[in-house]
Order: sequence, then structure tokens, then C-alpha cells
Amino acid sequence: MTTDAFLSDCRARLAFDLLSNTWNPVVLWALRVGPRRPVELREQIGGISSKVLTETLRRLQSKGLVDRQAHPGAPPRVEYRLTTLGRTLLAPIDAVGAWAFEHGDEVMAAQEAECATTESLAE
Repeated sequence: MTTDAFLSDCRARLAFDLLSNTWNPVVLWALRVGPRRPVELREQIGGISSKVLTETLRRLQSKGLVDRQAHPGAPPRVEYRLTTLGRTLLAPIDAVGAWAFEHGDEVMAAQEAECATTESLAE
């Protein structure tokens, strides 16, 4: 595998892909405190549907970032937890979050300025 970020088989693109999905980092961050049942994750994460949560958990499981644990009983219970590999993404997610906290107002101001420019050109 190459390290040229512009090639399709680059490992950096793999990382960017993992973090670019809206829900991947959110679910990983929610699992940082320990195992959670899907209903607990939905309560913790605002705006995520059951379907999207299930898809996200399956995607993260297929990448080796999340482990699914089924507990027998009536009714059966399922919990998800971060794997060791999944925990390695917490620092980069935290760094991106810190950047957003520090620069979010600037990004939003630029967006608002762009919208105002676009609206004035349309008039």
C-alpha cells in the first residue's frame, strides 16, 4: 500500500474515509466510555435513526473498530464496545473536535458570508 494520499490504495485515504462519514466518529466517541446497547447509543446521540445507527455499527464492526457482544436471555441483549483498534481513533477524533471548537465560529462566519454573497448576486 502506498503513502501517496492521491492514490486510491493509500492508507491515509482509508483513515480519511473512516472519519469523513458523519456518524462513524460520533458513534466511536459515544462508545469511548464503555459498552453500550443500541438504545443507549440512540438516546446519547441526537439525530441518529435506528437504521443509520445499525448501519454505522455494522460498518465499524466490519472495519474492526467495534465489537458486538450478544448476551443470552429473554429478551436477548446486544452491546457494542470499542476494540483496541477502535480506541486508537479516539485521539484523532478528539483533535478534530478541538479544532472545530477553536475554529468553528470562523467556519460558520465564512459560510454566512458566502451565503450573503450568493443571495446578493441572485437579486
